[in-house]
Amino acid sequence: MASPLPPRHGLDPVRLRTPVASPEGPPWATMRDHLVERLPRVDPARIDAMLREERIVGVDGPIGPDAPFVPESFLWFHRDLPDEVAVPFGIGIVHRDDDLLVVDKPHFLATIPRGRHILETALVRLRRELDLPALSPAHRLDRVTAGLLMFVVRPERRGAYQTLFRDRRVRKTYEAVARHDPGLELPRTVRSRIVKERGVIRAYEEPGAPNAVTHVELLAHRDGLAHYRLVPESGRTHQLRLHMSGLGVPLLGDDFYPVLTDRPLDDFRRPLQLLATELEFQDPVSGQQRRFRTRLQLQAWTSYADWASH
Repeated sequence: MASPLPPRHGLDPVRLRTPVASPEGPPWATMRDHLVERLPRVDPARIDAMLREERIVGVDGPIGPDAPFVPESFLWFHRDLPDEVAVPFGIGIVHRDDDLLVVDKPHFLATIPRGRHILETALVRLRRELDLPALSPAHRLDRVTAGLLMFVVRPERRGAYQTLFRDRRVRKTYEAVARHDPGLELPRTVRSRIVKERGVIRAYEEPGAPNAVTHVELLAHRDGLAHYRLVPESGRTHQLRLHMSGLGVPLLGDDFYPVLTDRPLDDFRRPLQLLATELEFQDPVSGQQRRFRTRLQLQAWTSYADWASH
């Protein structure tokens, strides 16, 4: 069902569906009572204000403060936005056509709205700046990882391109900078079992059948640093960072591995030296072979003295 509210700041409104009525009748006399119970993290006084300001609407218009509860009905509203630290880096356009938008996402910018990052995300920025309200991500990059990120322009194409990534039919290539270990034999393939528990910020490796595979290659080294190419066969959370740390060469700028370090959200120094450099796949719509290459470079490799001084 289409929303009666337009997007705001590139964000679609929240849609709620009220429950089916029970034989004993609904436990709420009004829509307001239902919303207070349904949204426990929202102050009831804020819900009252939104109802007075006609910011919560149904299919027939705004919901009043005393509107009776109606089962199996839809409500829409825009959430209040958190205060956010502006990410002072732009998004570079690598490719754009009627179906796809491929961009270079900077470090520190999340892919999609979540938690403390709403407006300062690649999806919301691009929807707003390019006037593409139906834009959706085909895949995601971690907030601290920079590089190629692909979006689908038209909703009817979304499934085809998202399925490519789900089924691992996209070859992804990354580059990274870490300490150079002359005793580390490369190239090699790292295999391990990675576990990421819900609500726990870091992933970890455990004994068992491998579910994560990464090919690691040394591209060059100088002054004690090395430039690596990483090609994952799987897509486990923090896989590349864990595998490099496990090899004894954790990525420069990594606040998670091997040691968790707290970093303020407004500290944009020393970004994680991990860059998504290439995406290659057979286009599910045109059948053509597609290959995109980033225009970004890893700062620690191109200008280490400047990077290290921050």
